[in-house]
Amino acid sequence: MSTRIVVVGGGTAGLRLAQRLPVTLLGEEPHAPYNRVLLADVLAGRYAPEVIALPAPQEPVRRGVRAVRIDRAARTVECEDGTTVGYDRLVLATGSNPVLPPLRGLRGSQLPSGVHPFRTLDDCLELRALVRPGVRAVVIGGGLLGVSAARALAALGAEVMLTQQGERLMERQLDAHASALLREHVESLGVEVHTECRVSGLRQEDGSVTAVELADGFVLDAQVVVLACGVRPRVGLARDAGLDVRKGIVVDDELRTSDPYIHAIGDCAEHDGRVYGLAGPALEQADALADVLLAQPAAAAANYTGTRALTRLTLGGPVSLDLASFGEATPLPGDDVVQLTDATRRAYRKVVVRGDRLVGGVLLGDLAAVGTLARAWEGDEALPNAPLLHLLTHDGGS
Repeated sequence: MSTRIVVVGGGTAGLRLAQRLPVTLLGEEPHAPYNRVLLADVLAGRYAPEVIALPAPQEPVRRGVRAVRIDRAARTVECEDGTTVGYDRLVLATGSNPVLPPLRGLRGSQLPSGVHPFRTLDDCLELRALVRPGVRAVVIGGGLLGVSAARALAALGAEVMLTQQGERLMERQLDAHASALLREHVESLGVEVHTECRVSGLRQEDGSVTAVELADGFVLDAQVVVLACGVRPRVGLARDAGLDVRKGIVVDDELRTSDPYIHAIGDCAEHDGRVYGLAGPALEQADALADVLLAQPAAAAANYTGTRALTRLTLGGPVSLDLASFGEATPLPGDDVVQLTDATRRAYRKVVVRGDRLVGGVLLGDLAAVGTLARAWEGDEALPNAPLLHLLTHDGGS
């Protein structure tokens, strides 16, 4: 008798597993599974929603089905529509929720008209319906998601203001120089950037947003507000079932939770104290779990040992800008640093070397060496005895 595998969540991780194994996939969204990385391109009008649909899995996805309770003793999942699904192995791929900041004017999950997170295809389509040339839009959050949203809104002709509480854009991925170049590019798209400013509240009139208030008293008029303040692992289902939850759902090297019949992968999973929140690790975890579930009883599957995640982003405009970052872009005392800057091409490359290991880097504007650098970093192998400059000048393909 075949093993009944049920997957809760139709995002990147859940779909990847369903493409490799025959499973019952419960997807909460009404849409076919899609590539979340390309949502900004849908918002900008570059792609139609159907273009970002992912390849269909082995078995049809049960769309619009929300799992509300796990009965671990009976090994069943109860759904909001009243149905119950039995399992031999359950995989939680519930993803993450957008963080809603504690602002005056925001009450729980009820958002004023014109205020939207930027996490799902529905968020994207609702924003598309609101934005037209001349609309004043404020994006709260200057990380990867906020920068992507600001670029997309500017492409639609909106008057965009991007607010970041930290001192620079994408401060988790970029060093100060790369972030400054990124800011120049974003501003060249017509986006007004405000850093080191804290948003304190929203003004409303008749239930619709009218302005964003900053802590220093400055007010930004707004007809649309996009919340891009990060994400938080979606762990409610697991916590209610009594599974071990910290930042995410705690899993071991077989992606197994504290219940041996339940696994977790993707944005909701915490492995070795880390929650990744990126597509690359989600895909690797799904592949590793597929190997675990396919392994014969006497065979040993290759365990998941973590992912070295590289961040890439392309910002469109009259002149597009590509960037990539990986590892530790800020050196420690004793590290070797190599930098190349080409002001005429608005290109910047930097790597950080610790001993004989590549530990991080940033490339902006020219990604010709990213393939070589990513392989050297991901392999964590000793670097050859050659001048460090060759790391940045070797064109290994991207």
